[in-house]
Amino acid sequence: MKVILEIPDNEAVFGMKVLKSLSFINNAKPLSPAAIGLWEDLKQAASEVRLHKEGKIQLKTAQQLLDEL
Repeated sequence: MKVILEIPDNEAVFGMKVLKSLSFINNAKPLSPAAIGLWEDLKQAASEVRLHKEGKIQLKTAQQLLDEL
């Protein structure tokens, strides 16, 4: 299983030491700024799709997106 944790910057060094000291943690590494940006964009997109499926928002059509270009 993969888990993403948010650790405050001032506790990040300690948090990483704790995670790496646990025998059942296979890989603990911080995300790059680009990966963080991508992750936030994906969360936003998933939220918008969920809201659209619930009928709470209307998404643009492909034609509307092309017209903006």
